[in-house]
Amino acid sequence: MNVLILGGGGVIGQKLGQALARRGHLRGQTITRLTLADVTDPAPVDGAETIRCDIADAASVAAAIPPDTDVIYLLAAIVSAHAEEDFDAGMSINMMGTLNVLERCRALGTCPVVVFSSSVAVYGGEVPDPIVDHTFLNPQTSYGTQKAIGELLVNDYSRKGMIDGRGFRLPTISVRPGKPNRAASSFMSSILREPLNGQEAICPVGPEFLHCYLSPRRCVENLIAGTEWQPEDLGMNRCMMMPGRMWSIAQVIQAMTAVAGPEPAKLIRWEPQADIQRIVNGWRFDLRPEKSIKLGLRADDSFEDNIRYYLEDDQPHA
Repeated sequence: MNVLILGGGGVIGQKLGQALARRGHLRGQTITRLTLADVTDPAPVDGAETIRCDIADAASVAAAIPPDTDVIYLLAAIVSAHAEEDFDAGMSINMMGTLNVLERCRALGTCPVVVFSSSVAVYGGEVPDPIVDHTFLNPQTSYGTQKAIGELLVNDYSRKGMIDGRGFRLPTISVRPGKPNRAASSFMSSILREPLNGQEAICPVGPEFLHCYLSPRRCVENLIAGTEWQPEDLGMNRCMMMPGRMWSIAQVIQAMTAVAGPEPAKLIRWEPQADIQRIVNGWRFDLRPEKSIKLGLRADDSFEDNIRYYLEDDQPHA
């Protein structure tokens, strides 16, 4: 079993690589080669190879995906605010990059499993609540549009037997380790991560703002579980929401206080930012991921768990 993680330098790519290396098997077979690929050299993971791959470059994709590749995790992308600011980069990486990967799989003729990371940003606009798996996609950002196009391609290439695809619309992953990125949702980790590490953070939305969250630990568990499914499990639509839970900003801060005490919350500054509010206000909230739950994927039990997972897995230690 040869496994490739495109986007292997990112938070989820790194954690997924570590989890697969520890696990040692996938889809009933021993993992004999595990490769992490990214546009710059991914951090090393014990038991894995690392290579460079720019998914916007078809030749780079072809070099990264040899004929004996069995499973591809397509996590590589530029994030929401970046894609909104730089339309050409978003189209090149998020849309054409996805097409490059699928075309390479088509050329191989081996029908590899492709696990595509989509986003709940594919929903929005004048669509009635609740949002269910078969609600039509109506993104209100360039990033959401590019992910929606990727989903349609994954479905069609699967229908044609070119890949065995499955796509997951990820909630906001929090608490993410590392530094803030250019995602519009980045503050949903930074307002927790930085205060937990004794640093000030800015919250650009009000305490009543609701959003759907999932911890990195649970996201990786769900990605692996979804890889194990057989085509007959998936039906005619290969893409679905990954389970998350809805919490307000006030609730996630309360969860941090319950786990870590009152001091971290004092480091949060409330400063409205119109550009971020404009993007996140286009996202939808009443999300009901019935299909993936039926197939066995799970949300976190509480946001206190999300905080504990960060402290256990990722908090820098002196």
